[in-house]
Order: sequence, then C-alpha cells, then structure tokens
Amino acid sequence: MENQQPHFPKDFFKQFKNKEEFHSFFNGLFKQGVEEMLQAELDEHLGYEKYSPEDRGSGNNRNGSYKKKVKTESLGDLALNIPRDRNSEFEPQLIPKGQRMSDKLEEAIIGMYSRGMTTSDISDQVKEVYGLDVSEGTISNVTNRITEHVKTWQNRPLEPVYFTVWMDGIILKVKQNGKYINKCIYLVIGLKNDGLKEVLGMWMAETESASFWMSVLTDLKARGVEDILIACTDNLKGFTDAIKGVFPQTVTQLCIVHQIRNSCKYVVWKDRKEFCSDLKEVYGAANRDAAEFALTAFAAKWETKYRHAIQSWQNNWDNLTCYFDFPLEIRKIMYTTNTIENLNRGIRKYTKTKVQFTDDAAAQKAVYLAIMNIEKKWSMPLHNWGFILHQFITIFENRCRL
Repeated sequence: MENQQPHFPKDFFKQFKNKEEFHSFFNGLFKQGVEEMLQAELDEHLGYEKYSPEDRGSGNNRNGSYKKKVKTESLGDLALNIPRDRNSEFEPQLIPKGQRMSDKLEEAIIGMYSRGMTTSDISDQVKEVYGLDVSEGTISNVTNRITEHVKTWQNRPLEPVYFTVWMDGIILKVKQNGKYINKCIYLVIGLKNDGLKEVLGMWMAETESASFWMSVLTDLKARGVEDILIACTDNLKGFTDAIKGVFPQTVTQLCIVHQIRNSCKYVVWKDRKEFCSDLKEVYGAANRDAAEFALTAFAAKWETKYRHAIQSWQNNWDNLTCYFDFPLEIRKIMYTTNTIENLNRGIRKYTKTKVQFTDDAAAQKAVYLAIMNIEKKWSMPLHNWGFILHQFITIFENRCRL
C-alpha cells in the first residue's frame, strides 16, 4: 500500500493549546497504532480475530498483555501493552521478545563510565535522561564488554619504527588478597613517522625491574616494532639495561625535568632559587662541553652541602646529556617526559571518582577508556613536523623507514 499523508479537518489542531499537548496526543496516537498492529499480529498467529466464533475451544487463545517500555528514535520511551497467548508461543515481530538494550544506550553508558562516573551514578543518570530503570549489575555487564576491546587493543600490530617513545607509569589503588595496594600501570607513547602520537600499550606491575622492562620491550617487538630511535624515561629501574638487550641502537634519554625535581628534594627552601639558577647553566648549556664545564662549577659550589644531588647528575651524566647531540627542535621533544605526564593527568581526570578498583581488570578498563577519550584529541602532527622529520632523516638516515 502506498504511503498516504493523513488528512485532518482544518479546525482539528486548534484544540491543542501548546506543543506539549500535541506531543502528548501524538504519542497516544502512535502508542494506540502500535498496540493495534500487535493485536493484528496475534490474530495472524492464532488464525482468528478477537471475539470471533473461533475464539472458543481452539486450544490456544489470548491471555491478556504485559507492559514493556520501548525506546523509539523520535518519540523517546513508550510504555506499550504487549499481547500474549496462553501457550506462550506468540513472538511479535514488531517488538521482538527479549529485545536487548539499544546500541545508543549502551554507547551512552560506556561514555559515562569512561568519564569517571560510578555505576550508581550512571544508573541514576539513565533513569533521569532516558526514563529507564537500569540496574548497576546491568551497567557492569555492559562495561565488562570493554575487557575484550582492551585485549584486542593491547595485542594489535604496531608500526615498525617509532621516532621517539616516552615511558612512565600511573599509580592506582587496586584490591588484591582482600586489601587495597598501590599498583602501577606503565604506559608507552610512540611518535610515528607522520608526527602523530599513539599509546602503544599498558602493563601493570607492583614493582619494576630489568626483567619487567625486558618483557614490555619484547612485547612491543613481537607486535611488529623493529626499531626505536629515541626513548625518554624517568630513570626507570632496569630500563636502560633492558633496552640494550632488545633495541641496542636506541638512544636513551633520562628526563631532565624529573632530574631537576629530584635534585631539589635535597635543597632547603632558602637555597632553592639560587641552586636552580646555577643548575640551569648545566642543562641549558649550548652543547655538552659547555654543560660539563658548568657542572664542574656547580659541583664546586654546592657539593659540600648537597652531595647527593650533585652525585645524581654525575652518575647519570651520559644518559642525561644525549639531547645535546641533536638539533634544538628534537631536543625539545626528547629532553622531558611531559608528553606522557600530560597523558597521566588526563587519565587522572577521568578516573578521579574511582578512588579504588576491585581488581586489575577494572583498573585497566578505566585507564583504557580514558586513553581512548584522550587519543581522540591527538589528531594533528607535532608543530613544524616537516622540518623535524627532515632532521630525523638526516641523523638516522635509513632507520626512519618512510
């Protein structure tokens, strides 16, 4: 039958004082129409109409109705009376039995969860916005589907070469053996040859060691990474030894910003301004020779009072000064782990309402969703990337794999 536009008398719409009244009328009309169509489906199933002679002694007949709330695209939620038969054989095609939660609602729940809302908060929000009663258990079941996405993401193939990687960790409270302990989720960000960043993966551990980092780097290699040009870390325990065993050509740069912060821990407040000013002469030098000269003068002035701070620079000097071998544009990329610290701050923003996690999977699920939200904003290459790319190609030549 062809679609026909219904015709109403001219004065018909004058009965509605406002759009709310009209909307209510139209909802009722739509509801009535759907329920009549469902009755027609039941008639077809039973083989006779209601109150017809066949309605007696047929072996199966009508058995009232049950209420069901159905979400529609244009009218929102409708409470419908769904007819049923005594033998429970009737399965309406218009509103199928066991119709699961709509994809849009599931996406909304996952979106709210990824932004740090608790299951009880989400349940309340769904009730308020959608008018649906969704239990906390149902919400947990929806968000648990993310676990499979996490596994797929963690095992996805990676690029053969990353120009720079930044590595650091974020501490979370996770329940283990009946009590909450600190666990660290270690994260790795990679800079691709198009100037875009991506999170390569996350790994959870209570402690770090050379063997732990060996397993992380081996995982990256198994997923297709053949070379890392520069790795920037916060003096991660055992990392330098581990990377030599997996990616021996990688330049390892310790984060200067972290080194400065660690040095200042030893310095009393009244000395800090002068101490930091002298230290800037070291890390802000034009080249390595000038930096070594400045470190000698810095040590002569402060070593007696702050020996541990000075020794920290001296003992890590080779890995602290790798950035002097590169142009200024690449130095800005590699001398600090600010890139991954910004990621960690973003994750904290999304997980701040989840103070504690029931298990490792819950923590990883929350961090994964936060990462997905953050990565959406990483849509542009690094500033002046064309010029920086030329520098990388000049220094590393064929290792860039363009």
